[in-house]
Amino acid sequence: MSDDTVTLRDAKAHLSELTDRAAAGETIVIAKHGRPVAQLSAPEHKRKPVSLAALRRLTRSMPRQVESSGRFMRRLRDQSRY
Repeated sequence: MSDDTVTLRDAKAHLSELTDRAAAGETIVIAKHGRPVAQLSAPEHKRKPVSLAALRRLTRSMPRQVESSGRFMRRLRDQSRY
């Protein structure tokens, strides 16, 4: 296999390194039993930065929750059907 194709076993062992290579612009093909099954590459569109000031304005305008998140999740769990 070429340098841009790795086995599934190698991909699992070196995922962090492969994601760094993909982020740098490389396309990595992952093969299982010699057949390509997946492709690792950087996203085509970069995300727009979030304005911290706008985020603070938005969250300040939201009402405070009177119930803790733990109690809220327990209530949801207890009220749902299994």
